[in-house]
Amino acid sequence: PHWDSVARDGGGLLHRALSFSSGRCQGAGPGEGGAQPAEDSAQARYRDTVLLPRTDFPMKLTGQKLLDRELQIQQECGFADLYSWQRARKAKKEFCLHDGPPYANGDPHVGHALNKILKDIRNRFEMLRGRQVHYIPGWDCHGLPIELKALGELGTSGLSPLQIRQKAREFAVGAIARQKAAFQRWGVMADWDKCYYTFDGAYEAAQLKVFQEMHSKGFIYQDYKPVFWSPSSRTALAEAELEYNPEHVSRAIYATFPLVTLPPDIASEEGVSVLVWTTQPWTIPANQAVCYMPNAKYSVVKREDNSQLLLVAAERTASLSALLGTELQIVATFTGSQLQGGVCKHPTIPEKQVPLLPANHVTMAKGTGLVHTAPAHGMDDYSVASHFKLSVECMVDEDGKFTEMAGPDLQDLAVMTEGTDKVISMLKACGALIKEEQCVHSYPYDWRTKQPVVIRPSKQWFINTESLKDKAKDALQKVRVLPESARGGLLAMLDKRTYWCISRQRSWGVPIPVFYHKETGDALINKYTMSHIAKLFKEKGSDCWWELPIETLLPPEVLKKSKAGPVSEYLRGEDVLDIWFDSGASWSDPRADAYVEGKDQIGGWFQSSLLTSVAVRKKAPYKSLVVHGFAVSEKGEKMSKSLGNVVDPDVVINGGKDSGTPAYGADVLRWWVAESNVFSEVQIGPNALNSARDSINKPRHLPHQPGG
Repeated sequence: PHWDSVARDGGGLLHRALSFSSGRCQGAGPGEGGAQPAEDSAQARYRDTVLLPRTDFPMKLTGQKLLDRELQIQQECGFADLYSWQRARKAKKEFCLHDGPPYANGDPHVGHALNKILKDIRNRFEMLRGRQVHYIPGWDCHGLPIELKALGELGTSGLSPLQIRQKAREFAVGAIARQKAAFQRWGVMADWDKCYYTFDGAYEAAQLKVFQEMHSKGFIYQDYKPVFWSPSSRTALAEAELEYNPEHVSRAIYATFPLVTLPPDIASEEGVSVLVWTTQPWTIPANQAVCYMPNAKYSVVKREDNSQLLLVAAERTASLSALLGTELQIVATFTGSQLQGGVCKHPTIPEKQVPLLPANHVTMAKGTGLVHTAPAHGMDDYSVASHFKLSVECMVDEDGKFTEMAGPDLQDLAVMTEGTDKVISMLKACGALIKEEQCVHSYPYDWRTKQPVVIRPSKQWFINTESLKDKAKDALQKVRVLPESARGGLLAMLDKRTYWCISRQRSWGVPIPVFYHKETGDALINKYTMSHIAKLFKEKGSDCWWELPIETLLPPEVLKKSKAGPVSEYLRGEDVLDIWFDSGASWSDPRADAYVEGKDQIGGWFQSSLLTSVAVRKKAPYKSLVVHGFAVSEKGEKMSKSLGNVVDPDVVINGGKDSGTPAYGADVLRWWVAESNVFSEVQIGPNALNSARDSINKPRHLPHQPGG
């Protein structure tokens, strides 16, 4: 719009008329065009002493008229050209906001709106400060959810990776188109012609360069160790791909391991049994040891009801007495270190014996103070096994079922259900089951399938986060974090992470560029093989990993430089990279001034980006972090279809099917974000939207008010 000043009535008084590029509407009255009502002489006398603008800017627009006007303004005012205009103008400084790529598997939701509009507000603020804004939207295109949708539509088994990938790509492309259209409708200023997609060949090649450098520095390695495993997805998962269900119910048990070799400091003519507690009875067959706390006090106690002698932590005696419903008479007390040398009989494998071992992870908060240790099914247990050279036997397959190794009674039983039932019945039959109870506790679930996971060992590729932690924490100290309280969460998540499993047993992802010797299983991966594969990916895309013959993937000159045997001795790998590595390698130069994402990215994209950047560039990929809350209902509840409280941004803008759901337009959605405290949970619903609409309408009324 522009303002024109015109002389009026020869008196030299100026009348301002607001004019739009579509043309001036002369003589328009308040709220609509048309003639002014007749004025009496008193009104006419003072008419020219009051400066009243005349405009075709309506006081109120609703329904389709509102939507039409918004689109008209977007088009006629050149909203689509704003980004290129500000990039072309001269500026002393540039501001780079690196876009955390949304996942390309569904329609845009209100969480997208909160995030994208918040970023747009920041970018426009920096533009008004005279800076050139650098903002390229991106999409996270690989991963299990998209692959599962592809498999669901294809509806058949025995598909080749290329068939799955083709359908998965179609799903991702469709989701990207819908999301991009929505983001543009919301008025987001961006370089929409140069978006980045993690399934682009050029992006995949750049990602392999990051992988190559981290591998050459020793940060990436292959190993056989316990990982979070999703039976429902049949793949390994990283910590960032887990959701913890606080209402998970387990069948917790107290079971005995009879001592067959008493520690030297414990003398008893009667049999003594070690009492353990576990919420995962199915792991008992894989037991390799029982752990104790070296500096804690332990007691041999006698049950009053049946005279059974049990070894438990001294400070757990009172609570165990109440639990078992019988007095526990203390026979002897000693320190944990005196348990060294003790050996137990395995309760479900009579011919097997397991040692008593010291461990730092034993606590006295729950249980008996003695920990059943199955190295194949626990991270702490695995650490004990590594230190004491214990066997890491895996009795569970990719589907979460017992293997032949578990014995005929357990083979093919799902460990979390009928397998647990069977193990408990076996413990009961041999007299080892002392107590069973229901335990409600937090338990990890697959974030996509919403099904519980297990811990099982398998050969995977890992990032050694232990060697990166201190460097990452040092880099984080130089980053501004808003709100500052989020810094603690980032540091805590880094401390918690010992290693990052980056390999996935799926098809829709970036292949890990590794070849395996047919006879030895040894991995062939080095700078020569990876550079060659990266070049192919850039030219042809990562589908070529399956499309091309292995002779092209591993040509003679690469084999020669690698000092490897003939190509006929090798097989290409079948694993793909974790999507957190996909998106976490999206940083580039110049370093971003800001990352702006939801608090769920504290353990996700913020962390994966930090670790990869520190490993390769020895610095954080961002100068500042803005961590916002989630969009929730007006009652503060998480949105869910079952509760009927989901707010669809498309419905907010365009209205619902019934008259009770009005069309608010994009400005109201943007105002809702602008006026919210985004550092906490952001409530949205009819009240919040009506309030935003009223706030927007107030300045619309000003041209129609005296003195406005």
